[in-house]
Amino acid sequence: MDWLSIVWFILIAVLWTGYLILEGFDLGVGALLPFVAKNDEERSQAIKTIGPHWDGNEVWLLTAGGATFAAFPEWYATMFSGMYLALFLILVLLILRIAAIEWRKTIDTVKWRSTWDAIHTVVGFGVPLLFGVAFANLVQGMKIEIVDPLTLEPVAGPITEEVLANSVHNLTGGFFSLLTVFTILGGLVVLTLSLSQGAQFLSLKTTGEVHTRAEKLSSTLSIAAVVLTAVWALWAVLAYASSVWAWIPLVIAALALIVSAALSQKAMNNSVGSFIASSVGIAGAVAFIFTAMAPNVMKSSIDPEFSLTIAQASSSHSTLVVMLIVAVIMVPIVLAYTAYSYWVFRRRVSADDISENQGLLPKQIRVGANFLRG
Repeated sequence: MDWLSIVWFILIAVLWTGYLILEGFDLGVGALLPFVAKNDEERSQAIKTIGPHWDGNEVWLLTAGGATFAAFPEWYATMFSGMYLALFLILVLLILRIAAIEWRKTIDTVKWRSTWDAIHTVVGFGVPLLFGVAFANLVQGMKIEIVDPLTLEPVAGPITEEVLANSVHNLTGGFFSLLTVFTILGGLVVLTLSLSQGAQFLSLKTTGEVHTRAEKLSSTLSIAAVVLTAVWALWAVLAYASSVWAWIPLVIAALALIVSAALSQKAMNNSVGSFIASSVGIAGAVAFIFTAMAPNVMKSSIDPEFSLTIAQASSSHSTLVVMLIVAVIMVPIVLAYTAYSYWVFRRRVSADDISENQGLLPKQIRVGANFLRG
């Protein structure tokens, strides 16, 4: 196995870690809007906390997908073809979130903003749940077969190097085969982690009633995240992990989430510490998922011989070299820019920061008018 394929397997795990930490609290804020904000002004206050960051955080998802496509093309092809409907739903929800954030400020009526805020909340629940189901499937294994690329008929006989060279991996079973008790629980784990992160972020970034409600929710949600993660992770490591090394990130994730829950309680009330510990817990959870998968990128629940391995899915050595050079140059720049943007917008958001003018008045909108003609 090419050592660079191992490096890129790890780098893709790092990219997903960045996405789930940064986008996790963005989605959590959206999901928690009805619970932390009781009126239009408070909802605007909550959304303003993620305003400078949410679109930049989505870059981590695009980069993770692009890196998978370039470094492991067969992984990308097998996953995106077999999980097409689930990934399509995620894409639709992410598009709706863009509209919910960008369009809510175009017309100055409470009803208009409330409608988009409701859509934002649905997206905040839906995206983490679907991603959690997807990651749980990578750990559990899916109905993957080795088929003839022309006929899509399963290949008979022993799986040799020659057979693999002239065949492709095919994920069968359809959308509902991805839904099991284990994978749905995985979806709930990612959802509760996202909600907990969102509450912790709001407690860091807001003042007033929104801050108070976020602190209370953080206390409860962080405990729920610990319990659900513990149940799912133990199930995963005992039933599906192929390496004892998976215990290491699992223990790290467990300890970090327990610390986060403790720091979120009223007795300690350490929002900064709980948010950092929660982020470490998410990083440990992602490391656990990728360690549990290895040496495969997609495990077959039909027959271990049908699993798609890192070596089989990898691009050529020269491709990986070029990608690594680009990554070494660009990733530090992205990290520096991300850190700088959070430093610039580090101040808490209060109700006084919400502008009274949040778009056009309905009477100013002319039928048939657009931004080109006026």
